[in-house]
Formats: sequence, C-alpha cells, structure tokens
Amino acid sequence: MKVLNGKELAGFIQERQAKQVRALRQADHVQPKLAIVVTIDDPVIETYVRLKQEYGADILIDVDIHRVKLAAVTDLLAQLNTDPSVHGIIVQLPIEDPSKTDEIVNLVAPEKDVDALGNQATFQPATPMAIMWLLAGYNVDLAGKKVLLVGRGKLVGAPLEKLLRSMDVDVQVADRSIENLADKVMEADAIITATGSPAIINASMLKEKAIVVDAGVASESGKTVGDLADDVYERDDLTITPKKGGVGPLTVCALFDNVIRAARQTAEPQQPTN
Repeated sequence: MKVLNGKELAGFIQERQAKQVRALRQADHVQPKLAIVVTIDDPVIETYVRLKQEYGADILIDVDIHRVKLAAVTDLLAQLNTDPSVHGIIVQLPIEDPSKTDEIVNLVAPEKDVDALGNQATFQPATPMAIMWLLAGYNVDLAGKKVLLVGRGKLVGAPLEKLLRSMDVDVQVADRSIENLADKVMEADAIITATGSPAIINASMLKEKAIVVDAGVASESGKTVGDLADDVYERDDLTITPKKGGVGPLTVCALFDNVIRAARQTAEPQQPTN
C-alpha cells in the first residue's frame, strides 16, 4: 500500500506560508485576516472551524468566527466586504437554508472569496487544489488513466471535474442518480470520492492497484469519517489516502494560501488607470 499522507506534505507548506506571513507583517505592515461565517451548529463544521483557527494561529493569520442566523448574513457580509482589515471571507457550508447557498456565497466580494464559491471567484477552490497538491507530492500522474469522481458537490466534485477536464484528464462523474456505482468504480484506475456518505465504497468495488482519494467528510456516532469502508484499508495493492491526514490538512493549507494571496494584493501598489 502506498499512503498519500497529506499531513506530511502540509508541514512543508505551513513552514513556507509562515515565512510569507512574516514578510507581509514586517515589510508591508499587512496583518492577514480570515473571517468565517457560520449559520448552524454542527460537529463537523465545528471541527473544520477549530482546525482553521489553529492553523491560522500557527502561521500568524487572524481568524475571526462570526456565528449568526441566516437572516443576518447579508448585512454581515456587506460589512466584511468593506472592512479593509479582512482579506478573506468564507461562508461555512452547509448553511441554515441550503437552498440559498448560491445566493449567499455570491454576496462575498470576489477579491475576498478565498473558498472560490462565487460565480466571479478569482481564486482556486481549496479542496480540488489540495487534491492536486497531494497527487503531485507523491508523483501520482493521472494522465492516461480513467478517473472517476464520486460526488458532484459545490465544494469538491464540480470544481474538480472542471479542473481535471482543463488538464485533458479522462474523467467521469458518478452523482446521486447513478445506479451502477460498483461497476463504475471497478472500471476506474483512480477514484476521487467526496460524497459525505460513510462506507459508500468498499474493498470489493476497487480494481487492482487503484488510486483512491477520499475527500468525503461525515459525522457518524460522534466521529468524523470518510467515504471508504474499513475493509478498503486492508488492501495492500492500493495507492490511498489514510483514514485521517489525507486531503484535509492540505485543504486547510490551500485555503490559507488564498488568504495570503488576497492579503498580498492589498500590499501591492495599485497601477494607475488612464
């Protein structure tokens, strides 16, 4: 088994980011700040928020948490958009009323949309970027392979599909409507799954020497779990993310890379317009 250890790679990225933040603070007098807007109580969300706060503290980026009802989000985002001390804004999903997700995320100013969820986003989405970093870090090349994305969510599946197609990767997507998931998984050389459905993929579904990236997150019996069944990790022929420390640590890294870029843009001199 070849383990795709994102936590190991994250350490190197975090060290580089800490140096970048120190340079911004000392040379440009810019203190990068991320604002996170939370509208519901959820253990998975709280885990995400805590990890981001801890990571921000480690590299000297301020992370402010705003817990509000959905009715107050519009005014809050308007305030954060115009606050020069805030460089990045994310609306933590899911929100109180999921049907309003597109409407709400598009209220974030594009230059502060570090989750890249809005239609005018200028940054790369964090989790797809993290997955590509992880594969590149372990020299896993998808060229010439049949790639299956399980899940077409706004955070991972949809933007990752777009990214892979731009790289001419042979990619198929299995969404909620698919009836023959096991057959599709068996045909794939590489599977990237992000459904939030525990154990949706088991060992018998995977072909020999498959590449398996689990970016799914769900809460089960008070524990955070992914999309892979436990028996998948008994296979020694796979190239696979671990149960913990795979995509997650690099997703946080990618998010803060966007925050640093956003903060740097405020430090760069504006070009005169004629």
